[in-house]
Amino acid sequence: MTEKPLTHKQALAALIRALGGTWDTERAVLALRVAGYRPADDEAAGKEARHNLRELAKDGLIVRPDPDQAVYRPA
Repeated sequence: MTEKPLTHKQALAALIRALGGTWDTERAVLALRVAGYRPADDEAAGKEARHNLRELAKDGLIVRPDPDQAVYRPA
């Protein structure tokens, strides 16, 4: 049986769990590209990364300690 590939959100969550540290859009874009995401352009890559970071924060995996900065850390 073939395994279903991870979604972008699942891949980013796995990398955050494995690597820890702080996460911003740039690091999330790099992580998604390593996981196989091939965006149309840099704007699309940033949008996808920010969306997934917000979703993971909503799920409680990461938190945003400073509301004035889009930098997250594991919860």
